[in-house]
Amino acid sequence: MTGALPRVLPLEGASNARDLGGWETADGGRVRFGRVFRSAALTGLTPRDAAILAEAGLRTVCDLRGRLEAAEAPSALGGVPGVTVRALPIEPSVGASLRDIAATRAATGEDVLTVMRQAYVAYALEWSHRYRALFALLADESALPLLLHCSAGKDRTGFGAALILTALGVPYETVREDYLASNRLWRGDAGIAAGLPAEVAEGLLRVRGELLDAAFGAVEGAFGGFGRYASVMLGVEAERTARLREQLVTDRDDLCP
Repeated sequence: MTGALPRVLPLEGASNARDLGGWETADGGRVRFGRVFRSAALTGLTPRDAAILAEAGLRTVCDLRGRLEAAEAPSALGGVPGVTVRALPIEPSVGASLRDIAATRAATGEDVLTVMRQAYVAYALEWSHRYRALFALLADESALPLLLHCSAGKDRTGFGAALILTALGVPYETVREDYLASNRLWRGDAGIAAGLPAEVAEGLLRVRGELLDAAFGAVEGAFGGFGRYASVMLGVEAERTARLREQLVTDRDDLCP
């Protein structure tokens, strides 16, 4: 079953585009198809892409890119009627940090991992208000279907998708599988690592499971578990968790949207 997952959204102008549906929850349910999508930036959408998103009934796009990123490369959603774009900016710091390192000495692959780990811990603990806003939208039936994205759709978006799947009761091993799928579904963008040494650039162009582990480890260390973190930092207490699962999980083995 999981061999066919994640289900790719066949967009020409945006890579790493997929449905979060189909993954099995710990209690035997399945995340519904056609409710939550994730992707890289939507700046290059073609008319065909717009038609696919319109047919999916897309209502909300959550843009996790920093303010300058979004301003320099606006999403091309003009052909998707009725969609609302919600800016939930998580400002990028990784590239700047690595350039600071490279300015003083030769940056290494371990430098990449160190900086990326710090970024992922920051997603969990310092930028949780952005993900809290995302969950508020997920709880609003009128905002669905919803798509979340950043630039590459692998880090800020990857962590956001991991939060969603975890809140829906998907086991962590499966959450990690969805996260790592970016390594085969993202077409890459050399500009993200422009001017950096090859070893450093390679590290920026992939996701690693240990980075997601670092973020969830920080959650465990600070809150004693995901449940309390979700309640305190994401606003997803027991009642909202039940509502999310009612909206986004089916107890039927039905893989049709």
